[in-house]
This record gives sequence, C-alpha cells and structure tokens, in this order.
Amino acid sequence: MNTSEHSHRAPEHTPRLQWAEHAPEVYKAMIKLEVAAKHGVDPVLFELVKIRASQINHCAFCLDMHTKDAIAAGETVERIVQLSAWEESQHFYTEKELAAIELTEAVTVLTDGFVPDEVYAKAAKQFTEPELAHLIAAIVAINAWNRFGVSTRMVPGHYTPGQFK
Repeated sequence: MNTSEHSHRAPEHTPRLQWAEHAPEVYKAMIKLEVAAKHGVDPVLFELVKIRASQINHCAFCLDMHTKDAIAAGETVERIVQLSAWEESQHFYTEKELAAIELTEAVTVLTDGFVPDEVYAKAAKQFTEPELAHLIAAIVAINAWNRFGVSTRMVPGHYTPGQFK
C-alpha cells in the first residue's frame, strides 16, 4: 500500500492510558503468567486461541499482534481468516484445535453461563491434564490481555512479530 492510500484511512486513535507504564508490577505479573501458560501448548495452537479470544473480545491490538505472530510461527492466512467462522470451517482444523477453539469460546464468554460439560470433555479427550491446565491458563491470560487492551484502547498496527519476546 502506498502513502496516498494511507491518506484515505480514518485517523488512528490514541490510547487512553499507557497502563504498563503506570502499573509495571501488574505488567510483569502478566508476562510471568504468559510465559508459564505457554508450557506444553503448541505455539501455533497457542496463537489460534489468542486470535479467537481476541476476536470475541474485539481487541484490535491483540488481533494485530497474534495474527502476525501466528503467521511468523507458520500459520496460514486462510486458517486465520476462517477462525471467526470455525463452526462452518471445521475442515480447516484438527480435532485437537477444534476442541481448543471451542473451549476458548466457552471460557471467554462466561456471560453465557458456564463452561459446558461437553465442551470440557472434548478438550479433556484431546489434551493431557497438564496440557489442558496450561491451555486454560493461556485462555485466561489472553482474556486478561484483551481486557487491558480494550479498556485502555491500545493502538493496533505497529506490532512486529516477536517484538515482546
């Protein structure tokens, strides 16, 4: 895209708050949670979970980050594009990935009630208990990141893959 095409875009919003600067201990704790949650979770699956939760939570900053990280980890654009309609595009994903995506939705949208037994059972069938514990931690972590991003209006578009690693 050339610069003249950029001039036709809506202006970029400014963040409400640089929360990590004002709560550095919270930010450090979130990083520790993130690192701990990654153990035993496939890196591509980890990014799919983050993308799906971020789609549901409308976190543009996290969508920008995790789609870029997913592509850098070897994910395809096609599978990322289809993720928001995964129920109609199940043939793009493995049974294990589908179980993780469905669990991500159930944990993310707790306003719908609780994590249904059948959703949990599908995930428990696909993952060992330690893997499942880490997957749940990854889902919890991205939901927390999404809430920081959305409430403080973090600005998407400037992330470079691996920037925060």
